[in-house]
Amino acid sequence: MLTALAFILTLGLLVTVHEYGHFQVARWCGVKVLKFSIGFGKPLWSKKIGLDQTEFVLAAIPLGGFVKMLDEREFEQDEVSPGDYSETQLKRAFNRQSVNKRIAIVLAGPMANLLLAIFLYWLLFMTGVVGMKPTVGKVLDSSPAAIANFVSGETIQKINGRVVSTWQEVSWFLLNESLKNSSVEIQAISSNQEILTHQLSLSTINIDDVSKDTLTLLGLTVLQPNIAARVGDVVNGSPADLAGLKTNDLVLLIGNTQVKSWEDFVEVVRQHANVPLDMLVLRNSAEIKLTVRPSAVIEHGKEVGRIGAALRIEQSELDRFFVTVHYSAIQSLVKATEKTWETAIFSLKMLGKMVSGQASWKGMSGPVTIANYAGQSAGMGIKVFIGFLALISISIGVLNLLPIPVLDGGHLMYYMVEILTGKAVPESLMVVGQKIGFSMLGFMMVIAFYNDINRLITG
Repeated sequence: MLTALAFILTLGLLVTVHEYGHFQVARWCGVKVLKFSIGFGKPLWSKKIGLDQTEFVLAAIPLGGFVKMLDEREFEQDEVSPGDYSETQLKRAFNRQSVNKRIAIVLAGPMANLLLAIFLYWLLFMTGVVGMKPTVGKVLDSSPAAIANFVSGETIQKINGRVVSTWQEVSWFLLNESLKNSSVEIQAISSNQEILTHQLSLSTINIDDVSKDTLTLLGLTVLQPNIAARVGDVVNGSPADLAGLKTNDLVLLIGNTQVKSWEDFVEVVRQHANVPLDMLVLRNSAEIKLTVRPSAVIEHGKEVGRIGAALRIEQSELDRFFVTVHYSAIQSLVKATEKTWETAIFSLKMLGKMVSGQASWKGMSGPVTIANYAGQSAGMGIKVFIGFLALISISIGVLNLLPIPVLDGGHLMYYMVEILTGKAVPESLMVVGQKIGFSMLGFMMVIAFYNDINRLITG
């Protein structure tokens, strides 16, 4: 239910913002808007509003929307004639507007999505960004990080001169830099406050392997707390619940293995899918023996065990490893704009690499994956969900700016030709372009759905 609601909210909000961009700029340009629809197919609700009696529609299929403007080129399919409108009204037709006005109207939808992303990121930066401190944990042997002489306990401060505050920022900056540079300069501070400089090679980052963490590929892991295996929430009906595991139980032994940390506990459970495990837990000063049988789930194509129990951790432990970074209103706006711009450019570069064959198409996602991530992010809290909304809003904005006929970017391409040649693109050519555009979108949708289904199968 959470996934369904989050998905509907995500698409509903982002589509509404996109179409409202077209709608509002069309009105500013004096164009008569006939219909504003959220969704396709059979109308569930409709009402005519305003002096222009614009029909606002909520339709059954929530996978998009459209703004229908008065346009003489569509009279035949709308079964109306020029005589149905006065000359004053016809002057407000979209096709009679200057090319600059038409560009503004078409561009307004994607721009609205990008502005929404800036606003959402601005909210996040204003209210505080929570992340793990960028302190290096174990450095993997023979990795680029080991070759660059990274040592456990160092805290990363700058990447190519840009300040980083969280481990998530480190990951994003390195992934982004991998599309531009073969190596980066990283400034860090050691545990004894010595400033160090590392030249880190990015050659091991494989943008095709979406299942691998960027930092792990480089041999960097975050310093994690050595937290005792104390149980927090237990899912009703889960293997942990059936075994009798309770909140606040401290796991001492699992099988014949002494449990020193929550990480040890999780690792043993993951390795024993559908295998009964004897456990010794400490509950209210009493030692209790239990038997749990981890259920099997597929994760990245491998079968792993899970029992449905969460970690219980004290806030004081979290404070040692997490940081909340706050910014002023102006700083937040600057960072939000930078984040939106960099994400948009990164998306365009990835699409370019897919088209050129430098990257595979398996990174493309469809509605199933979006729904899955919408539900996951909503379950992780409002801030995570807002960040997800901003990311998807950027994706919609960038996708619609692609020079593909039937998309906003395709119309912009026509208008650019009109500016250069001094005359409009022939309608017959636009009809051919539409067919090509629909074919291209169909191809992309097939790939996206295939990737979605493949992810469902492989976990």
